Amino acid sequence: MATLRTPLASLPINPNPTMLTANNDQKNNPSTVSVLIDKCTNTKHLKQLHAHMLRTGLFFAPPSATELFAACALSSSSSLDYACKVFDQIPQPNLYTWNTLIRAFASSPKPVQGLLIFNQMLREGQRFPNRFTFPFVIKAATKVSSLLVGQAIHGMVMKASFGSNLFISNSLIHFYSSSGDLDSAYLVFSKIVEKDIVSWNSMISGFVQGGCPEEALQLFKRMKMENARPNRVTMVGVLSACAKKMDLEFGRWACDYIERNGIDVNLILSNAMLDMYVKCGSLEDARRLFDKKEEKDIVSWTTMIDGYAKVGDYDAARRVFDAMPREDITAWNALISSYQQNGKPKEALAIFRELQLNKNTKPNEVTLVSTLAACAQLGAVDLGGWIHVYVKKQDIKLNCHLTTSLIDMYSKCGHLEKALEVFYSVERRDVFVWSAMIAGLAMHGHGRAAIDLFSKMQEAKVKPNAVTFTNLLCACSHSGLVDEGRLFFNQMRPVYGVVPGSKHYACLVDTLGRAGCLEEAVELIEKMPIVPSASVWGALLGACRIHGNVELAEKACSRLLETDSSNHGAYVLLSNIYAKAGKWDCVSRLRQHMKVSGLEKEPGSSSIEVNGIIHEFLVGDNSHPLSPEIYSKLDEIVARLKSIGYVPEESELLQSVEEECTKEHALNLHSEKLAIAFGLIRMEPSQPIRIMKNLRVCGDCHSVAKLISQLYNRDILLRDRYRFHHFSGGHCSCMDYW
Repeated sequence: MATLRTPLASLPINPNPTMLTANNDQKNNPSTVSVLIDKCTNTKHLKQLHAHMLRTGLFFAPPSATELFAACALSSSSSLDYACKVFDQIPQPNLYTWNTLIRAFASSPKPVQGLLIFNQMLREGQRFPNRFTFPFVIKAATKVSSLLVGQAIHGMVMKASFGSNLFISNSLIHFYSSSGDLDSAYLVFSKIVEKDIVSWNSMISGFVQGGCPEEALQLFKRMKMENARPNRVTMVGVLSACAKKMDLEFGRWACDYIERNGIDVNLILSNAMLDMYVKCGSLEDARRLFDKKEEKDIVSWTTMIDGYAKVGDYDAARRVFDAMPREDITAWNALISSYQQNGKPKEALAIFRELQLNKNTKPNEVTLVSTLAACAQLGAVDLGGWIHVYVKKQDIKLNCHLTTSLIDMYSKCGHLEKALEVFYSVERRDVFVWSAMIAGLAMHGHGRAAIDLFSKMQEAKVKPNAVTFTNLLCACSHSGLVDEGRLFFNQMRPVYGVVPGSKHYACLVDTLGRAGCLEEAVELIEKMPIVPSASVWGALLGACRIHGNVELAEKACSRLLETDSSNHGAYVLLSNIYAKAGKWDCVSRLRQHMKVSGLEKEPGSSSIEVNGIIHEFLVGDNSHPLSPEIYSKLDEIVARLKSIGYVPEESELLQSVEEECTKEHALNLHSEKLAIAFGLIRMEPSQPIRIMKNLRVCGDCHSVAKLISQLYNRDILLRDRYRFHHFSGGHCSCMDYW
């Protein structure tokens, strides 16, 4: 932006003859300026008219100058830089001119300039804002997300006695809602004596966007009681609230209400109806609406793709994708994201590779974020690294979303050094970037380093959120830092203003339990101000497994199943506790109960990336093309292990098996052992073997991996559902919690 009130840059002096065809008297008449401005179709025309007005002196007539300036500032064909130059030449700009410039910047990509201009207007002291000024200034404050600035402007509004102005009040409702201050938004709303439809819509939308769908629906009901007539904007908010609340019944009623009351259904409203049906799980209603929609845009198509993917009907999702009239990266993103978010990372990567072969569509930031998340799930570090190189080659700016995704991918793929390299390579780090790096250090067992990074985060004046504390408490748990875990948990609310949630309690219970402080862990659960979740009881159950506390384990398992009756993991953990205690009759009864209840243990699955290809193994898998070689290698491994005194840990079996050889054979079929054997066959000795396991790594596999690293002199990185286990030369860098 040009500095205001500075000399005008040189301008063209020959007016366009096709524009200025009137005689001299007409051209010099201020009323003719409006006609000439209407004929201007681009910036060049406006500059020619400006030059003519300067030469004839017409520019120095305030109404004419103001009109020309407004055209320059608000015209879609003009530029704000040029508008500022015109503004600088107006001898005494009136309030309308100031308002126009503020308005132009408030709607531009540089809203902060609107606030600076407003401040300059106040400093010059010649003009005081009127009722038209404040909505534009509030809009600028909304776009820059500055709560403090908005509150200051609100104070000026009240001081200027504009508090009852409807347009200003509506702007304030939108501002406070966008800033997350719903209490202040509702306070402004409640003080409006005669609310218009914008007032109601702004508050309903504010509740929806602020995560308060129930309040939005209650306000809609009150709106009807007060005989305010809803329009399609209202109904978009109502349908969005139903979608967030997953209230299909009220959503259907809203759709009927729209039809009964003749509310005009445009594309935005029909898409809101479609989204409501999909998020409420009614794909039949969604499909009927989708099929009869005369107009569909990319949102319509991707909503259906996402809906089918969420219910696991990937064939239908693909059919919708293939039926789209034109390819669009948003559709590709919807398909990749749906697979990734619904536990289908291999399929997500397959779609990404298909996209790479498409010459008409290029991946964007959203594509890369979803694909990196899929890479993190599978441990596909080669593809993740390729994406990192692609970002650099395409000169894609590493914003916080991409930075967070890269850190998460490298951390979960076992490349902690690369994750740290990405972290320190960027200048801008938001709370999610810091939190991701803390999580990376935590899962690799570097608890002290995670705490040190948290201290640096505070020095950088970045306020931690709930995710930060989940990761920080996990770091304490994984590294046995009990005192630190207690301290951070107790500081959450009073020091940082973060209310502890279920995940935070689960982390602290895990920390205390692993350290043997079972009584303290139980006391913490009993004093929880919220209902303990399955993760809290699961953490206690896991601690009972470590310390062999059968009685407490039975109680924890019982409470866990009350919360989540289909949690097969609870049975597996309790079974392992019984087996470790030698209570094989209890193991048998538990196994029988699972059969009667129809519960089955989730099959263990391990994946390994070799030369950019993901190989996945299930427990007892023999489907791999190299299965004979893998099992031959496994026999060799077992023989070498026995030669150095290895004895299988049979307590890791779910059921009691009488024959000793069968027990041993069952343990040898665990998926991570198959993956390690494959890695020994196909990977160079200098390459670390990276295995990703979908479940907890059992104690026997942990011991075997440790011994293999010693016998074969190989680095093995084994990631399970909870953490990384680093094995090198027979040593494990993770905390020994077996």
